[in-house]
Amino acid sequence: MKFTADLLDTIEAGFCVDRNAVYATGKSNGAGFTGILACVMADRFAAIAPVAGAFYQQGKRCAPSRPVPVLDIHGTGDTTIPYDGDGQRDLPSVQTWVRDWSVRNHCSADPRQSQLGDDTLITTYKGCQADVVHVAVTDGGHSWPGSDAASGPGYVSQTFEAHELIGAFFKAHSFRSDKPRN
Repeated sequence: MKFTADLLDTIEAGFCVDRNAVYATGKSNGAGFTGILACVMADRFAAIAPVAGAFYQQGKRCAPSRPVPVLDIHGTGDTTIPYDGDGQRDLPSVQTWVRDWSVRNHCSADPRQSQLGDDTLITTYKGCQADVVHVAVTDGGHSWPGSDAASGPGYVSQTFEAHELIGAFFKAHSFRSDKPRN
């Protein structure tokens, strides 16, 4: 975490950066890292958006300093990071990981679900202090939805482009300007 904090400090000191709009996204292990960043550096990231995340258990309880908006995208047919988890590699199910964020963000228990195209189910938790949204691509592989090139093994949905969904989510979630950051 020190490297990430130091990198942010360097970038913010050397460039014009809106510190209320710093986000983390990534795929696979990079996506898993966004979850760690949200747990330990919630004061630095306005929101996270992991794609096909490898959410290895870290042996520490995730206790962010504030609720963090989360948009999670994962294929149900991912064989690299299985949607239903992998006990041998200490990977939780994706639904458990998302549900844990809904608890951290104080959401109500019953999420709303909507369909996007033929292959995408969007689960949106209600009544949250910070939004939690899960996008499940039916039979989707370890891939970045909307990409033309193979971004990993398995089916790549063309129903939506992950970068557009993530960009819209990030645009809607910044630190509130009435609450100054340190």
